[in-house]
Amino acid sequence: MWLFCIYMTFIYLPFDLFFKPVHLDQEVWFGVVLHGWWAKLTAPLHWAIYAAGAYGFWKMRRWMWPWAAVYAAQVTFSMAVWPLLDERGSVWAAPVAGAIFAVPTWALWRAKERFRPTST
Repeated sequence: MWLFCIYMTFIYLPFDLFFKPVHLDQEVWFGVVLHGWWAKLTAPLHWAIYAAGAYGFWKMRRWMWPWAAVYAAQVTFSMAVWPLLDERGSVWAAPVAGAIFAVPTWALWRAKERFRPTST
C-alpha cells in the first residue's frame, strides 16, 4: 500500500495533472468516472489523499487508522459499482472486483495495533 501511495504521489498524479491532456483525463469517485475538466479539478484531492497515505504508511501514524481502511472501503465500493455503471464493465466483474479489494480493506481495518501513536 505504501509503495502504491508513493507511485501515485510522485509519478502518476504529477503526470496526470501537468502532462495529460484534459480531454483524456479521468478520475473515479465512488465508482463514477469523471472526465475532462471535472477529472482535472478533482485530481488534486486524489493527490492529497495519496500523499497523506504515503506519509502515514511510511511513519505508520496512528491517524491512518481507521482512515486507510475507510478509504480502502471506498475503493472496494467503487470497484464493485464501476463495472455496473461503466459501458466497459460487466455484471460478473462487480462481485469479483469487490471481493478482491475487500481483502486489503479488511486487513487495514484489523491492523489498528500496527499504527503507532503520532508522538513517537
